[in-house]
Amino acid sequence: MQKKLFKNISSPWIEVYFRRSGYKIIAGIDEAGRGAIAGPVFAACVILPFDFFSEEIKDSKKLSPKKREELFQKICNIALDYTIAKSDVDEINSEGIFKATFKAMLRAIKGLKIKPDLILVDGPYAIPEYKGIQKAIVKGDSTSISISAASILAKVSRDKYMKELDKKYPQYAFSKHKGYATDLHFKLIKKYGLSPVHRSYYKCFKNNV
Repeated sequence: MQKKLFKNISSPWIEVYFRRSGYKIIAGIDEAGRGAIAGPVFAACVILPFDFFSEEIKDSKKLSPKKREELFQKICNIALDYTIAKSDVDEINSEGIFKATFKAMLRAIKGLKIKPDLILVDGPYAIPEYKGIQKAIVKGDSTSISISAASILAKVSRDKYMKELDKKYPQYAFSKHKGYATDLHFKLIKKYGLSPVHRSYYKCFKNNV
């Protein structure tokens, strides 16, 4: 499907297709931290200039921390508009990570000053409560420059937040694993128990705490 979609398009980014379909102001949205077991989930929404393309901007997971930091500043400087939002652990524990992630995304969209014609959402699901036009793009962080840019903003912002949590809860080494389910993280949880920033409702804690 995507091979046909990109046929005869000079740029690999999916935005070109949607602009040819009549959408002028396109926003990309992505999350960071959905797969973690501690800390909030972040979401970023980015509107890039119509003619902006960059080979450097790609899925944040494919970039080094240093490169993500560099691109974070570049994206913030070049973007027509961008926002970063989050859902805290209390929301994740009470409503589940799925709903909390969409809440963070919706907050990011509502924070935009420019109203987009179209929002591209990374993943297979559209944002349930968003009433505007949106398209869910599987592997969007690899095919949409707007989503890739959003993934970088969300990832860098969340990593910084987890480093701050590391100062408050140094025994968990959040600055190293950023709240993800590493062997080190589970080892420290077994030693110190759960903190207020752990997603305590997760099933993984039943067998590892």
